[in-house]
Amino acid sequence: MDKEQILLRCNEICRNTLMETLEIDFIDVGDDFLTARMPVTPRVHQPDGVLHGGASVALAESVGSAASYMFLNTAEFAIRGIEISANHTRSKKDGHVFATARFLHKGRTTQLWEIKITDEQQRLISICKLTTIAIQKES
Repeated sequence: MDKEQILLRCNEICRNTLMETLEIDFIDVGDDFLTARMPVTPRVHQPDGVLHGGASVALAESVGSAASYMFLNTAEFAIRGIEISANHTRSKKDGHVFATARFLHKGRTTQLWEIKITDEQQRLISICKLTTIAIQKES
């Protein structure tokens, strides 16, 4: 698949899911990364009007899991997130955030992803690590 087909597929599989609820949109893909964008609106705010850390974590897990889906053999394996951690470095009230997932480790069974969440000026909002596991599908 070419870049446009990959992005179209990522966005199509998100219909009627949390990703659609959060308005996550996959916008770029390369040989070793996948990037998604999410608007920062009251829908993803915490009560004091800034981006909720849980929304950032949902974005990170969404892009990391989608990247696993794109870069691993999902015909034979189901991909599941098994651990995620996040450090939030800056708050955000409006605009968009961008999450880019890159492999730190690509094992046969487990994969480790680094997901950087930035704002429009490339300032770091959150840094996350996601561990995924590839589970053999039953025949």
